[in-house]
Amino acid sequence: MRLFLVRHGQTRSNVEHLLDTAVPGADLSDLGREQADALVGTLAERGIGALTASTLVRTQQTAAPLAAHLGLDVAVADGLREIEAGDLEMRGDEASVARYLDVVAAWLRGELDVAEPGAEDGTAFFARYDAAVDDAVTAARAAGVDTLALVSHGAAIRTWAGTRVRNLTTEYVIATGLANTGVVELVGDPGSGWTCVSWMGAVVDAEQAEVAGQGPAAEPGSVF
Repeated sequence: MRLFLVRHGQTRSNVEHLLDTAVPGADLSDLGREQADALVGTLAERGIGALTASTLVRTQQTAAPLAAHLGLDVAVADGLREIEAGDLEMRGDEASVARYLDVVAAWLRGELDVAEPGAEDGTAFFARYDAAVDDAVTAARAAGVDTLALVSHGAAIRTWAGTRVRNLTTEYVIATGLANTGVVELVGDPGSGWTCVSWMGAVVDAEQAEVAGQGPAAEPGSVF
């Protein structure tokens, strides 16, 4: 199975570095819609036979041009939504963003009981994201599809991939950014595990991702 994890296009909340994680969330900006259109050129010839987006509107808007080009419907899965900000929702100050990212870093270290007040902990996040990936793969297989794309969110993709993908390290996903409409390409399946083939077009070593030279660091506050 080949799985593409795609971050949504730019929103105004991204521009303002706001912790915008709740449903329905912000619409794509004009640039975000251009980025979504450009995904057609990036992914249209990759054999994608199924598309799933999160319950936040920006992921569905990002998936729409590719889905239209391929003649596919966009399934919606709540489990693919962004890591919750809880009481920090829609804040954009440096301290709030740092607190949010500290929670993400704790989960990557295996400290799953850490949570922001009003938000899920790591156990809940991984349970819902794992289930969403598993369900999408199961549905694709039932339809005879071996390549699918999931349109999700920056912090969620990096946290899940940094924990569930065998050749991605915690250090790699912390140090490496995932730009709007950035694509992470995986091969494998939920049973045997996943291997990262490329991260935003950069080839990832089959055994171990190197932190250095693998792309720009994430802009603070731009991961949501």
